[in-house]
Amino acid sequence: MAFRDGPFENLKVPLAWTAAVVAVVAMAGAALLLVSDRTTPDGGSSYGAARGAAASVTGPVSGVFAAPVRWVGAVTDYIGGYFFAVSENRRLRAEVAELEPWRDQAIALKNVNARYEAMLGLRTEPAVPMVTARAISDARGPFNRAKLVDVGASKGVRIGNPVINEHGLIGRVTGVTGGVSRMVLLTDVASRTPVLVDRTDARALLTGDGSDNPRLEFVRGAGSVQAGDRILSSGDGGGLPRGIPIGVAAKGIDGSWRVKLFSDRGAIDYVRVLLFQDFGQLIDPNALNAPPLAGLTTAPPPNAEQAGAIGDAAARRQAAAEAQAARARAAAAVAATPPAKTPAAPQARPVQTRPAQTRPAAEAPSAATSPQPTPAQAPEGVT
Repeated sequence: MAFRDGPFENLKVPLAWTAAVVAVVAMAGAALLLVSDRTTPDGGSSYGAARGAAASVTGPVSGVFAAPVRWVGAVTDYIGGYFFAVSENRRLRAEVAELEPWRDQAIALKNVNARYEAMLGLRTEPAVPMVTARAISDARGPFNRAKLVDVGASKGVRIGNPVINEHGLIGRVTGVTGGVSRMVLLTDVASRTPVLVDRTDARALLTGDGSDNPRLEFVRGAGSVQAGDRILSSGDGGGLPRGIPIGVAAKGIDGSWRVKLFSDRGAIDYVRVLLFQDFGQLIDPNALNAPPLAGLTTAPPPNAEQAGAIGDAAARRQAAAEAQAARARAAAAVAATPPAKTPAAPQARPVQTRPAQTRPAAEAPSAATSPQPTPAQAPEGVT
C-alpha cells in the first residue's frame, strides 16, 4: 500500500529524513572506528589528527554512556559483597595471618637496605610525578586493544607515558589531545615493551599479539626463565622506569613463554599516568651543575695534624727514593767490576796401557822342575 493511499502519507518526508540521518551517522561512526582501529602511533600524521579529533568527540560521550554501566557494576559488587561478606571475611583473615611474617621480614629487609645505602652512599631515584585518570571507553578490534582516558596535554600527559593501576603496568599513551588520551594496552599487536626477569635479571621483549597473555620473546640465556618468575620493566631505551611490575611467566600451549598480566586481576577503571619523559628527570640538576673545585691558591692552610701527616708522607717518599737510588748505584758498581780470573784446571794425561807379556810355554815353571823345600823349610808335622 502506498503512503498516499493510507494514513502514513504525512510520514513519508520525516521517515526519509530520518533514514538519511541514520545513514550519515552510521557512515561517520564507521569512519571513526576505522580511524581509531589503526595500530600505528598518532605522531604528527593526518591519521593522528583525525584520531585525536575523534577521541575528543567520543570521549565525553563515551563517559556519559559508560556511567550507567559503572553504576550497575557498583550495585552488583555491593550486593555480592553483602551476601558473601562472611566468606570474604574469613578469607581475608587467613590471608592477613599468612602475610604477617612476610610483613615483618619486609620491614627488616627495608631497614637493612636503608643502612647499606647509607654506608655505600647510593643515590636512590626520585619519585616520578603522576596524574590520576579514568578509563572512559574501550576501543577493541580484532587485534586492537586500546582505551581512552580522561586526561590529556592540559595535565602534562605526553605520548609515550606509561600507564599503571594498583596491580602493575597496563600500557602506554600513543595519542594525546587537550583533555583525552589514547592508551594502547600491553596486549595490543603494536605493543613492544622491554622487560627483565626479576630472578635472573635476564632481558627480553614483551610483544602483544591480541591475546590476553602477550609473548615473551628474545630471552637471553638458557634456563633464565622459569614458570612463575616475576616480569618487570627493564627501563632499556629510556621509555619506561625500571622495576614496574608486569606479570608472571608461564608456558603457553604452543610451548612459547607468555606473561600473565597483573593488570588482569581487576577491571581497568581508575589508572595513573606516569609523567615520565626520560632518565634525565631522575637526575638532580643541582648535582650536574655543581660549582667547580677551589683552586690550590684559595685552599685553606692545613692544620697541625694534616701538616704532620703531609711531612711524614714526604719523608717516607724521600727515604724510599734514596733507598732505590742506593740500590741502583750498587747494581751499577757490580756491573762495572770485571770478573776475577780463575786458574785453569790441569788436564789429565791419558793412561797408557801396556800389552800383557806372556811367557813362552817352555819358560813357564812346572811342578817337576820347581825346587822342593828342604826339611828345615818344611812346616811342622810334615815329613
